[in-house]
Amino acid sequence: MEKRILIVKNISREGPGIIESLLQEQDINYTVIDLDQGEAFPPPQDYSALVVMGGPDSANDTSEKMRLELQRIKEALSLNIPYLGICLGLQTLVKAAGGKVVKSPLKEVGFKGPQEKPFVVNLTPDGKSDGLFKGLGDNFRVFQLHGETVELTPEMKLLGKGEFCQNQIVKVGANAYGLQCHFELTPKMFEVWLNEDADLRQLDKKQLQDEFNYFLDEYTLTGRKLFQNFLKIAGF
Repeated sequence: MEKRILIVKNISREGPGIIESLLQEQDINYTVIDLDQGEAFPPPQDYSALVVMGGPDSANDTSEKMRLELQRIKEALSLNIPYLGICLGLQTLVKAAGGKVVKSPLKEVGFKGPQEKPFVVNLTPDGKSDGLFKGLGDNFRVFQLHGETVELTPEMKLLGKGEFCQNQIVKVGANAYGLQCHFELTPKMFEVWLNEDADLRQLDKKQLQDEFNYFLDEYTLTGRKLFQNFLKIAGF
């Protein structure tokens, strides 16, 4: 059976971005499901990896959509299917694996926090030794867009920490990863987010564009390397 990846979108505008570019370059088979358009989250057992993107929902929602999403992620974990979750995809991973999703001490939006300090993620000792970050540095400037955070179980590993919202990169089991921050953005995606996301629309659009353009090359290289590492972990 041909190896393929299942990518799940929680809202149409939050797609796989850099991830999709890599899959196309490497001619890796993948399927994109858009839950926002009413498409069903299929059982994961026919896929070689699962990627769950961000969105405005909460993993604590009691909707049928979220109930099924959490169930599918539990199934993937039980089958040891490599998993990568971004933003809400991190929160659903932690929730499905027995952790908690709670209000973040700081609603992180954009590239900078209080006192105009850039959002930076620092790898923990576990993160520095993990294959997900092979060939990368010990810290990364990142983009944020979330109001909730996660509380881990003792079995989970914290791979990356932030100054304001601590639990930024999490590992569950041998091959399931969650990123609270965003490494997947392309300029085209970012433009859509700036026009459509309610939290981003409250900020200065030109300033956000300038900040993104300032470190776009570094951001893209980091995202590409991180996702390439995940593909290797997943056996591609």
